[in-house]
Amino acid sequence: MIKFVSKWAFALTAGLGLAAGAFAQDTVKVGVIFPLSGGAGPQGQHVTQAIQSMAALINESGGVLGKKIEVVSRDDESTPAVGISRANELIGQGVSVIIEGWNSPVTLAMQPVIARAGVLDITAVSKADPILSGEGNPLAVRLNSSNSQDGAVIASYIANSNAKRIAFLTENDAYGNGAQESIEAELKKLNYSYQKVAEEKFPFAQADFRVALTNVRAANPDITVASNANEGLCMPAIIRQAKQGRLGGKLVTAVGTVAPSVLSVAGEAAQGLIGADIYFPDVEPFASNPANKRFVAKNQELFKYAPDKFMALGATALQVWAMAANDVKSLDREAIAKRIRGGSFKGTVFGDITFEPNGQMKSRHYIFTVDGGGKMTVQK
Repeated sequence: MIKFVSKWAFALTAGLGLAAGAFAQDTVKVGVIFPLSGGAGPQGQHVTQAIQSMAALINESGGVLGKKIEVVSRDDESTPAVGISRANELIGQGVSVIIEGWNSPVTLAMQPVIARAGVLDITAVSKADPILSGEGNPLAVRLNSSNSQDGAVIASYIANSNAKRIAFLTENDAYGNGAQESIEAELKKLNYSYQKVAEEKFPFAQADFRVALTNVRAANPDITVASNANEGLCMPAIIRQAKQGRLGGKLVTAVGTVAPSVLSVAGEAAQGLIGADIYFPDVEPFASNPANKRFVAKNQELFKYAPDKFMALGATALQVWAMAANDVKSLDREAIAKRIRGGSFKGTVFGDITFEPNGQMKSRHYIFTVDGGGKMTVQK
């Protein structure tokens, strides 16, 4: 696996002309930490490539403070201890910022290490609410929607569907438990009466859900909510095995857990699947957004495929950091964080965006269904 990652990382940097030393000393190093191997490896590689695409766009426009961006990536292996080690490696290489975060437990483990080193830490994807608590990182910034934001969307869908018997398939960690808790909390806020007929929890790497799905099926749910961040392996397995096991009712996935890559693996079993997300490259308002069009075109030029939501988040994380650094005319961590937290930015991949004072990017959610051709159809 180490050889595979090394070859992939070398090919990525060499292909973009961003190998170490390519810009001599006139560069700004940006650290990137995502899983590049294991079940979430394909998604982590895609996010890293999207950041490389955005780096190319920024470099073409003058870079950051007149310097080229050099992206230095590391594989966290979806493991907190490995993430800490990789963060220390990047800190030792003198990166000005670290963009990270596929798995919430890994992000939470890295936060205090990066903060103590005085390096700005931007979370692109990880969703657990404690990430913005200020405990691990008092200057936290996150682009992906939070569990609490997502919970309100799924709760609203459940209530509007008048579903009364609800089951949960939940990844048993900070992300999964937080996602379920947020949905239930939002249902309570809505004063919506329902019965939790089943609850099955599982580890991040689990891929066999036949027993859990048998238990859920026996409970006869109207809706089963599945929360799983392992999109390379586990979420497709849930979708396929739910279809094979003839799970009754609707299968609803937690926000942001179904990308086109998941649908390609799940195949026909994904028909009728329901989910929600905050970005679709070819749906308005994104399709006509000039910044998004440039990003999509650059990613297709360099890597030959259209980006998904996770890739857009990684790219926008770098884009916002570069905008903030150029605005404050400094690479200082606190100055940039102050510009981002509570600030607004025009012309990003996501359009004109605003961050809450706690560092959370505001998002709009879109409910979608999967049709017989494996395409996401956004509900108007």
